[in-house]
Amino acid sequence: MIERYLLRYFLAVIDSGTFTAAAAQMNVSQPTLSAGIAKLEREAGTTLLRRTSQRVELTEAGAQFAVHARRIEREFNLAAAAVGGIAQPATVRLGVLTTIASGELAALVAQIAADAPGLTVELVEGSATVLAQHLARGRIDLALSAVHGEPGGAAEALRSEPYLLALPAAHPLAGEAALPGEALAGETMIVRRSCEALSETSRYFTRRGIRPHFALRTPNDDRALAMVAAGLGATVVPASHRHPGVANPALIGFDLRRTLVLVRGEDAREGMAAVVDAVRGCLG
Repeated sequence: MIERYLLRYFLAVIDSGTFTAAAAQMNVSQPTLSAGIAKLEREAGTTLLRRTSQRVELTEAGAQFAVHARRIEREFNLAAAAVGGIAQPATVRLGVLTTIASGELAALVAQIAADAPGLTVELVEGSATVLAQHLARGRIDLALSAVHGEPGGAAEALRSEPYLLALPAAHPLAGEAALPGEALAGETMIVRRSCEALSETSRYFTRRGIRPHFALRTPNDDRALAMVAAGLGATVVPASHRHPGVANPALIGFDLRRTLVLVRGEDAREGMAAVVDAVRGCLG
């Protein structure tokens, strides 16, 4: 029989990414935690974790085991709370694509709070790849992500949106409805490093012989747009990203669109229906 503390060690390692951080989280020494993981793998009869120089990664067997380990730990906590007479609040863990506009995300959170006041929502940010991994490992219950083209599998399409230019409102071209990429020759640009269309955007300008100076490279979309408004440079954003002092002409010839999608994990849980309804209402 696999003891509970071994499952907790295992979950701490995959959530923190390193044995050192996991040992600190579990308040044990690293050798103790390493011995526990080795014991768990012996009892499971397979390798669950792959050690690299930088991080710890799940093997295929480990990814499958993680889903069950989280379920067992969750059920144990619920059982302990029930025996102790403690009301355990419903919690839904929502994975959110880093490039979802902050204003839309704030509206979604407010809507969930209004529709399900007793529900606790945990937000977990990440790229589309990271969110898919979290879903597969049971780290999150739902993922609000985006794809280019038709969504596949269990993904529910919410809406499609184009990418637009983001120019300072005082820019001479800010009043144009649409601009060709060539109009940006000589302009200073800002790179949104988290953008899922970054490689496509780069190719669009490179094919037109435009190799701009970059004044800022940032993973923070709000900062990027604030700097556009301040006049530091221009960038390309999904149409839902709006900011005071920023104009958004269309970019002629850049026809890529993204589709926002909602993907559910394997486990249904209390409160999930309310979150799904709120996502559809706010982002559909």
